Amino acid sequence: MFILKRQDVEIGSFQHPSKGQKIPILSYQGQTFRLLSVFNAAQEEEARTLWRDLTDNRGKACVLLEEPERFSVWGKIQIERSLGKTPQPEALANGGVSAVFVKAGVLIIQAMYEDIEDLMGGKQAKRFENDLAEVGQQMRLPQMNSEDSVTGLLKLDPFSAALPPWQTNHLNTIFKELHRIGKNYFGRSNFTERTLEALDELSPPERDAFLTWLRQLSSGELWQ
Repeated sequence: MFILKRQDVEIGSFQHPSKGQKIPILSYQGQTFRLLSVFNAAQEEEARTLWRDLTDNRGKACVLLEEPERFSVWGKIQIERSLGKTPQPEALANGGVSAVFVKAGVLIIQAMYEDIEDLMGGKQAKRFENDLAEVGQQMRLPQMNSEDSVTGLLKLDPFSAALPPWQTNHLNTIFKELHRIGKNYFGRSNFTERTLEALDELSPPERDAFLTWLRQLSSGELWQ
């Protein structure tokens, strides 16, 4: 998305409300980015490769920051400036579930797809797409009921594009079926922990709100 110099940006930190740790953040033209990875001066090519992969291949909004002694890659997040207050996530126009929870669902689906593609190759990733489309057709899930709609979902930027009109019952079904499908690919390995790392793209209050809500669903225990 951007290749920037140190003088172009502001760097600060965000106090995580529950973990008590500070998270580095970068601000540029009203947008906020979270630190993903740091490289030393000799690793310029590795930094550029990661940045290109995230932006070109995975559709992520990222910054590559060039400094004299290091390079760093930052991923875009939505952050609440009122640190003492957990924001109330926006509701969808149809009166359904919070938009933050829908964003989280999209991020989780995309993360599992990327894991399968990285570890098992494009053929298995395409099979995963077909599995999602089959579930979407059977369960009548909006924006998941055809191969084309699933392909679009996997490329969707949940921070800037229109979100699927999912409600609680849709998301509960998605998380149950996603866990079932994930076991077919990853077996008994702890794939849920790795998949949930995708939630780091949310602001910490949003992430905590989603995980609290997820635990209340019947599918939530599968992701603990």
